[in-house]
Amino acid sequence: MFVLTVDQVDSRGLGDRVAPLLPSLAERWAEALALGPDRTAGDEFQVVTGSAAAALGLVLELTRGDAWSVGLGVGGVDEPLPATTREAAGDAFVAARDAVDRAKRSPHRFALTAAAAGAPLGGPDVEALADLLLEVRSRRSPEGWAVADRLTPGTTQAAVARELGITAQAVSLRARAAGIRLEARATPALVRALEALDGVALG
Repeated sequence: MFVLTVDQVDSRGLGDRVAPLLPSLAERWAEALALGPDRTAGDEFQVVTGSAAAALGLVLELTRGDAWSVGLGVGGVDEPLPATTREAAGDAFVAARDAVDRAKRSPHRFALTAAAAGAPLGGPDVEALADLLLEVRSRRSPEGWAVADRLTPGTTQAAVARELGITAQAVSLRARAAGIRLEARATPALVRALEALDGVALG
């Protein structure tokens, strides 16, 4: 199971961002969540999912920008699951707490802790690979993001070019500079590595 512990950056200076975010996350990720996002203390919230793809998707969403420190814990969660995240417990929660504390000191404000060892790629290995992807995303320009946000599966570069009012060649150049294809290749590999970590934890 995957637990994300997420802490807001500079809540005193920026005000509470947790309250408006939680309903949006709950609605958009509802089908993938075992327990919905729940404020656990002050400017911190947690969410639980059994899906490696959803866990990585949430990490990528929340680390875009500098609003959150994100800790991802991989491990067991006590069952039966309670009604709310704040009532839940287990090794994955302990791991997520360790991860978010380290994330606050990480350049990309992300860290991963696995409660079990023994997967072909261990927690530090998967964290390092995720950091590489986050580094690519952190260097993406606003123009690169404009292409990345529109170049979804099934959408052509020509369609994106028409929407942005630029040439298809310009879209191709921006996509290359933004590392969009690299991210598309790396994401499934990271999902498989997370699934392997979770499999060890369940085993």
